[in-house]
Amino acid sequence: MVVSGSADGRLRLWNVEEGGVVGDPWEGHSAPVTCLDWSPNARDIASGSQDGTIRRWNSNTGRQIAPPIETGHGWVYAVKYSPRGDKFASCGDNDIIRVWSKDGKLLIEIKGHDDWVNALCWSKDGAYIFSGSADMTIRKWQSIDGKEFVVLRGHTNTIISICLSPDERHLVSASSDCSVRIWDLNTNEQTGDPLLHDDEPLALAIPSDGRYIA
Repeated sequence: MVVSGSADGRLRLWNVEEGGVVGDPWEGHSAPVTCLDWSPNARDIASGSQDGTIRRWNSNTGRQIAPPIETGHGWVYAVKYSPRGDKFASCGDNDIIRVWSKDGKLLIEIKGHDDWVNALCWSKDGAYIFSGSADMTIRKWQSIDGKEFVVLRGHTNTIISICLSPDERHLVSASSDCSVRIWDLNTNEQTGDPLLHDDEPLALAIPSDGRYIA
């Protein structure tokens, strides 16, 4: 199954093999859906929207699991479940990262970026959160208390997307400076030359064997 979010504010579940929509669209957001994430157990889906809310949905019924979370971000740019699925992080149209319990309780606010935050990812053990921002930096935070560990500098424009390699030795970032960069997390330095594009790259993905970047 694949879930998609649309500018019409609705989510749709798709059967990949049959190529069709499963059931009716999921309605609740009042503005375009900007981000989605499956829970690790695939039982629910979190969505973020330009309406400033995060909503959680039962992946089988398409019904909302809990009341919407008013994030305070303005537009929500990313929502990411922790590896255990017991909480999730969000970011958006301000410089604050927020971590929430599954029932919508605000656990911590992480502050340190100087501009809005576009991208998030968790370490596999859930101990750290990585973030990419319009302040042109990537930062590593301790998830339990928001302590800043590392700041990666090198991009010359907004960070659009980030992801960790499967072995967590490298982080890959995409930026509005039309480059993708690979960072060695042992040295916290860039590895090799930037991978240049003709326009800004908007998304990243790494396969489970870690051999390629898309």
